[in-house]
Amino acid sequence: MEKIAARSLSVSGPAVGAAPKAVLFDAYGTLFDVYSVALLAEQLCQGRGEALAVLWRDKQIEYTRLVTMSAPGGERYRPFWELTRAALRFAALRLQLDLGRDGEDRLMNQYRALSAFPEVREVLEALKARGIPAGILSNGDPAMLGVAVRSAGLENVLEHVISVEAVRAFKTDPRAYALGPQTLGLAAKQILFVSSNGWDALGATWYGYTTLWVNRAGLPPEQLDTPTGTPTGTPTRTAASLREVLGFFPTTS
Repeated sequence: MEKIAARSLSVSGPAVGAAPKAVLFDAYGTLFDVYSVALLAEQLCQGRGEALAVLWRDKQIEYTRLVTMSAPGGERYRPFWELTRAALRFAALRLQLDLGRDGEDRLMNQYRALSAFPEVREVLEALKARGIPAGILSNGDPAMLGVAVRSAGLENVLEHVISVEAVRAFKTDPRAYALGPQTLGLAAKQILFVSSNGWDALGATWYGYTTLWVNRAGLPPEQLDTPTGTPTGTPTRTAASLREVLGFFPTTS
């Protein structure tokens, strides 16, 4: 029995015509809470745990862009796990924190098995009950994603776990987004791409996906307008909860 009914939760955006045929989720920040490491970080660095978690995440994303844009052929590509450790080291140095090797390893192990957001399993189970294929399209490398999925107990509700490692380019590079249609055998517009990262939702929109930006933090939209002030492209829908995914796939009853 499905636990969640399809409903709108602070949703904005136009109505969708034909329902998408599959769903791909971003992993880090969308299914898995990247800031759940702050608890351990606070234990290791009293009073600085949240600051460390935030700077760590920001630097991690910055490094993905640096290695992708600096060498489009993939020559500078490094697995997401390695960039995550490099970002942690930078954040500790920037905040003048002495984690030691033990503290660094503990935080990395915590990142390997991040907490899933509370509604994730229910949403994925509801999609499965409705016959909608669901998967992940992520910057994470295969081993890293495998541990995260198993740790959260999501193996039986995800049909695909797609890593950008196959093209050695991180999102928002079009080669990364192209892995979705290639894997599912569908046009991008027939796939709902879901991300809580505004930049990722916008990049996927530009690529051609039907998109949902899960704006949990109530952030303003990206301000990339034309000179006349007209948006250059916005996600198909924006909502405050991952549950709005089900609004794209209403039940027939």
